[in-house]
Amino acid sequence: MGDRTPVLIGAGQFTYRGDPATSPSPTALLKIAAERAALDAGLGAAGLSAIDALAVVGFTIDAPGSKRGMIPHSNNPPANLAGKIGAAPRWSVYSEMGGNTPQYLINTLAERIARGETDLALAVGCEFLGSAMKRATRGLSFDDWKADEPEDLPPPQRIGDPRPGNTAYEARHGIDRPINIYPLFENALRARDGRSIPDHQRRMGKLFAGFSKVAAGNPEAWFPIERSAEELVTVTEKNRMIGFPYPKLLNAIMEVDQSAAVLIASEAKARELGVPESNFVYLHGCADAADLWHPLDRQDFHSSPAMRRTGQKAFEMAGIGLSDIDLIDLYSCFPVAVEIGAEELGLSLDDPRGLTVTGGLPYAGGPGNNYVMHSVAAMLGKLRERPGAYGLITGNGWYLTKQSTGIYSTKRPEAPFEREDPAILQREIDALPHPEIVERPSGRGTIETYTVVHRREGPFTAIVVGRDEAGRRFAANTPQDPQLLAAMEVSEQVGRSGTVGPAPDGQTNLFTPD
Repeated sequence: MGDRTPVLIGAGQFTYRGDPATSPSPTALLKIAAERAALDAGLGAAGLSAIDALAVVGFTIDAPGSKRGMIPHSNNPPANLAGKIGAAPRWSVYSEMGGNTPQYLINTLAERIARGETDLALAVGCEFLGSAMKRATRGLSFDDWKADEPEDLPPPQRIGDPRPGNTAYEARHGIDRPINIYPLFENALRARDGRSIPDHQRRMGKLFAGFSKVAAGNPEAWFPIERSAEELVTVTEKNRMIGFPYPKLLNAIMEVDQSAAVLIASEAKARELGVPESNFVYLHGCADAADLWHPLDRQDFHSSPAMRRTGQKAFEMAGIGLSDIDLIDLYSCFPVAVEIGAEELGLSLDDPRGLTVTGGLPYAGGPGNNYVMHSVAAMLGKLRERPGAYGLITGNGWYLTKQSTGIYSTKRPEAPFEREDPAILQREIDALPHPEIVERPSGRGTIETYTVVHRREGPFTAIVVGRDEAGRRFAANTPQDPQLLAAMEVSEQVGRSGTVGPAPDGQTNLFTPD
C-alpha cells in the first residue's frame, strides 16, 4: 500500500460547563479541541502548524434561514482558526449543514491523503448555542467574542450539499423542523409494526434509557445522568411533550458548548512526526449518500435506503461483516433514527454490543452538525484499548436524509484505501420510485403518518401526511380542536380517513378526520 494509507492519529473533545458570561468564543472552542487532538497524537499544540488541510464543520447558526446570525462569529471559521494555531493549510473548507458532516469530512480527507493531495489534516467542529443563547436572553455582552471573531475575512470554500432540507410546500405545513419531522417517521414505524401507543412509548424509553446509562459514564457528556425508561417517556412539567410521541427527554439538545477534533495523516507523515503506532486507528470502510431529498419524496416513512446502502458499501470496502463489529455508535437525534438505522443495518435494538459509545445526542450532547466528531473521538479511545477490534459509526443529516458511514480499527488494512465515488451510489438511490405529490388535494384522503405539535401551553396543531383517492401524497394540518388533538395522541391515526381541501388561510391544506 505504500505510505499513503490514511490513519487517524489524534482526537480531542471539550465540554464547557462554566459561566456563560466568560464562555469560549466559537474559534476558541475549535482551538481547544484541536490542541487536545494534537496532544493526544503526541505532537503538542505547536504541531498543528504543520497541517496542510483543514475542514471545519458548519455552525448551526449558519444554517439557511437561521435567525441566530446576530451571534458574533467569524465569517470564515477555517481561516480564523488557522491564524490562531499558526497553520497555513493549502486546502481549507467550511461545511454545509448536516449531522453526517464529520464522517463525510473524514471520508473526504482520507481520500485526499490516499491520493497524495494531503499529508496532515485536521477535522474540527463545535457548537456554542448553550452559552450564546444564555448571553442573548440575559443581555450579556459579546464583546469578548467580537474581539476573537473577525468578520472581514474572505468567504470560505464550502463543501457538502447546500440544498435546504425541505420545500416551501412542506414548510407551510410545519414540515421544516427536526422536532416536527422525526415524529412523522416514528409514528409511521409504530403503525407499520402494529404496536400500541403505550407499548411503543415503553419501547422508546427502554432504548434511550440504555443510551443515558452510557452518557452517565462519559466525562464529556452534556447530561451525564442515567435515567429510567419511565422517566424518559412520562410527560411532566419538566419533560413536556414537544412533538408527539416525543417528550423533551427524547429530543436531541442543541444548546450546548462542546467541540471535538481529529487529526488524520498519511502513515509516512505520522511516522515522520513520531506518532506512536499505538495511536494509529484506520478508516477501513466508508460511504456517503442521501435518501430522496425532501421528506414528502420518500418511499415511505419507516425506512432509509441510504442508511442501508451506505452500510453495505462500507462493509464491502472494509472486507468484513456486521458480526466482526465490536463497537457501535448509531446516530441518535431521536429514537426513530436509531430504530431505522438498526433495522437497515441488521441490528437488534438490544444488541449486546450496545448502540452508542457516547450516550447519544439527547444526553452526551447534540452539538448541531458536529456530534459525530465526538463519536469518532470516543471510538478512537475505545479501539485503542481493544487492539484489532472494529468500530462502526453512522452519521445522519437533515431528516433521515444525508447518511455517512465509517468503519474503524487499529488493525492495518490489507488493501489500499479506495473510496468509491459517492455519485455512483447516489444515482442508484435517486432512481428509486416514489409517490406523486399533490399540493392542492381535494376530497377524500387517508392518513399515512402524522404528529401533534406542542407549545409550552399544550398541543396547538397536527401535521398530517396523507394519500388522496388516487394514491397521491399530500401535506395538511388538522383543525385546532383540543379534543381532536388530544385524541390523536391516545389512539392510532395512521389509516384514518377524512376529507382534505384548502384551509381558510388559502396557503395550506386542512384535513378533517371522519
